[in-house]
Amino acid sequence: MKTPICDFVKQYTEKDTTRFHMPGHKGVSFLGCEKMDITEISGADELYDAEGIIAESEENSTRLFGFGKTFYSTEGSSQCIRTMLFLALQQAERRAERPVVLAARNAHKAFLYSCALLDLDVEWLMPEEGERSSLCTCPITAAQVTQKLAELERRPFAVYITAPDYLGYRPDIKALAAVCKEAGIPLLVDNAHGAYMKFLQPSLHPIDLGAAMSCDSAHKTLPVLTGGAYLQLSAEWAEKVGGQAKKAMELFGSTSPSYLILQSLDKCNLYLAEGYSERLNQTMERVTALKEALGKQGWEIMDGDPLKLTIFTGKMGYTGKEAAEALRKNGVECEFADLDGVVLMATPENREEDFAKVAAALGSLPPKKEKPATIQMPLTLPKQKMTIREAIFSPWEEVRCEDAVGRICASPCVSCPPAIPIAASGEEITAEMAALFRAYGVEKIKVVK
Repeated sequence: MKTPICDFVKQYTEKDTTRFHMPGHKGVSFLGCEKMDITEISGADELYDAEGIIAESEENSTRLFGFGKTFYSTEGSSQCIRTMLFLALQQAERRAERPVVLAARNAHKAFLYSCALLDLDVEWLMPEEGERSSLCTCPITAAQVTQKLAELERRPFAVYITAPDYLGYRPDIKALAAVCKEAGIPLLVDNAHGAYMKFLQPSLHPIDLGAAMSCDSAHKTLPVLTGGAYLQLSAEWAEKVGGQAKKAMELFGSTSPSYLILQSLDKCNLYLAEGYSERLNQTMERVTALKEALGKQGWEIMDGDPLKLTIFTGKMGYTGKEAAEALRKNGVECEFADLDGVVLMATPENREEDFAKVAAALGSLPPKKEKPATIQMPLTLPKQKMTIREAIFSPWEEVRCEDAVGRICASPCVSCPPAIPIAASGEEITAEMAALFRAYGVEKIKVVK
């Protein structure tokens, strides 16, 4: 498979052309990558009006994924989330009432910012009683969506879910997509952690399971520089909005997209085309073996995302943060840890010895008799006092958690990772929320003045 963007930049650098164009470093090495960092010079094409090498590279990606259309983002899945919502809203039947989207509660804060920019309301889907839920996980079912659609006074223009979520949980996307299709509304999926799922056998990618659109963070699970992502359109939605998608992305993106990231996405096409599925299977086998070994030691392992190792540590008497520190002392840095558990993400670039390090670090921890307290997300939604847009665009002040109870959340405040808001903008902050903020190390909250 050709790599047209990489080939162009390589040829340009070999000419040793005098650079009287941006960027200001002129190809002089400060970090080491400057020589390959260019802008929209002659022949380099333009991301949002692609007709040359970028268009050719995106077409390569489209063939690899096999969907209706694959577009590049150099500003992560955040740009794709805004674009998906914009395109779905644009296609919706025009109504007098305010537009509303039906969304699972564990949405990334980029979703809330998108709702503020597009002035959308959200009807939240919450997990049912008895389901294991946390800040990062919100188990929902097709039956719940069916019931919610029947109850709502305003018809949502889309259903929005995160799958797989930060912990690796995956709902039944095929069933959810069927419900959405029956209702005549698109299913939009934040698939930021699942770009690789197309290359499983069979594919578990949301588009193959019936979703209309998805955002895939290439940099999270594929060998792509941070910020590289894909906007994926199904065949049906490529027919509907493929011609508008690039201009929609341009609304939410910089006019100076990174050519380093574009080269990384371009190079990834070659990586995916040359034996990636086989390497992926080998890695999954290593992850599965590690999960089984740790399970035998007494660790509670979550089943879900094949490349994620999510360990609920309370059964062994540890918080996730304590387990993360034990891993760190053994030379392993995890993706995320909170009081409940720890998350590790693997790819084919991890070596055999990497998995051995994890096994050794956690295998050396003896079980404790006392079990730590767990974090439970409130299952009752707080009162929505303002629209998301009104709250985010209002003047705000920062107050301590204990002083925020009864106040209205302005900009969502939570650490990244996981970047999933405890309180959504415009909601009245409750005592339960304040306790969760403290549990996640957030001492001050932005509230509307």
